Amino acid sequence: MSERRTALAVLATCFLLNLLGRGSGDTYAVFLLPLEREFGWARSQLTSVYSAYLLVGAFMAPMAGTLFDRFGPRVTYTTGLLVLSAAFFLASSIGNLWEFYLFIGVMIGVGVGLLGMVPSSALITRWFRERLSSAIGVVFAAGGMGGLLFVPSVQWLLSEFEWRSVYRMLGALMLLAAPIAALAVPWRTFLLGPPRLRSDHKTHAAEAGWTVAAAMRTRIYWGMVQVFFFTAAAMFTILVQAVVYLIDIGFAPLTAATAYGMTGMLSVISVSGSGFLSERFGLRQTATASFVGTATGVLLLLVMSYVVSPALLVLFVLVFGLCMGVRGPIISSIATRQFAGPRVATIYGTIYSSNAIGAAFGSLMGGVLHDLTGGYRTGFVFSLCAVVLAVAPFWTVRALRDFR
Repeated sequence: MSERRTALAVLATCFLLNLLGRGSGDTYAVFLLPLEREFGWARSQLTSVYSAYLLVGAFMAPMAGTLFDRFGPRVTYTTGLLVLSAAFFLASSIGNLWEFYLFIGVMIGVGVGLLGMVPSSALITRWFRERLSSAIGVVFAAGGMGGLLFVPSVQWLLSEFEWRSVYRMLGALMLLAAPIAALAVPWRTFLLGPPRLRSDHKTHAAEAGWTVAAAMRTRIYWGMVQVFFFTAAAMFTILVQAVVYLIDIGFAPLTAATAYGMTGMLSVISVSGSGFLSERFGLRQTATASFVGTATGVLLLLVMSYVVSPALLVLFVLVFGLCMGVRGPIISSIATRQFAGPRVATIYGTIYSSNAIGAAFGSLMGGVLHDLTGGYRTGFVFSLCAVVLAVAPFWTVRALRDFR
C-alpha cells in the first residue's frame, strides 16, 4: 500500500471509530423523553446522567492518551467498542436511576473516551505534518456525522420499537465492530508512520520532550483549557435538551430530531473545512467568526421561545451547524504542534478533558436552570455568557493569539 493510501486509511479508520463512539453517545438526547415518561424522573436527574457521562469522558481523555502511549491503538479502540457494547446491553434492562448512571453515565463515558479524539490525534500526527489542521478537522467532523446518522435513525427506531430493544440494537452494533477493530486493521503499520517521517518520530521518542507538568506551566496550555471548557459549556447547555425543547414549543418529534441531526451534518462541512479556513484567514479570526455564529444560533433559539417559526428553525440549523465544532480542530492542531513529542497524547488528553468537563457542566446547568425556571430562556442566556468566555483567550493570551 502506498504512503498516500495508507495515510487516507488512517484518516478513514479514525473517522469511523469516532463516528461510532460520538454518534452512539449522542443518542441519549432522543432517549430522554421515553425514559421520562416511563420512570417519571425529573429533567435535572436525566440531564445529570448525561453530565456524568461527560465527566467520565473528561477523566478518560488523559487515561486514553496514556493507554495509547503504552499499549497502542489496537488495545485502546477494541476495549472502547467492547465497553460500549456491554453498556448498551446492560442499559436495556435498567429499572433504577443508579443503574442508568452506571451504564450510561459511566460506561458510555469510558467507551466514547477510548474511541475519541485523543488516540486519533496521536495517530494522525504521525502521518500528517503540512496539513495537520485539515486532517484533524476531518476526524473531528465524525462527531457531527455521528449525530446526523445516529440521532434521526434512533428516533425512528424508537417510534417502531420500545427503547429497551433499541438499546440492544446499539449494543449489537458495537459488538460486531469490536473484532473488526481488533483483527482487520493494520495497526502496527498505522503506528509506525510513513518511512520519511519515522526518523523524526524516533528523534522525538529519544528526547525528553514536553511533560504534562511542563505544559501546565505555560499560558497557552491554560488558554486552550479555557477555550475548550467554556465552548463545551455553551454548546451542551443547548444540545442536550435541543430535541425536547423543539418538541415542547410545537415541532413534531421527527422534525426536532432531524433538525438536531442536520446541525451535525453541517458541522461536518465546517469542521472539515476549519483547517483550510484557519490556514487562509488565521486561527484567531476563524475561531472568532465561529463563536459569533454560535451566539447568533443561541439567540435564534431564544427568539423561537416567543415566536415559533419553521423559517427560524432552518436559520438556526444553518448558522449553529456551520459553526459547531470548528474550535475543536483548531485547538487540537495547536496542542499537538505545541507539545509534540512522545507524551503528546497524554498532554492533549488533559487539555481535551476540559472540553468534557465543560460539556458536563453545561448539560447539568441546562437541566437545573430548566427545573428552576420552568423554561429554557435562562439557559440560553447562560450559554451566551459562556461563548464570551470561550473566545476571550484568542484575544488575551499572547501565545495563543499569535500562534501560526
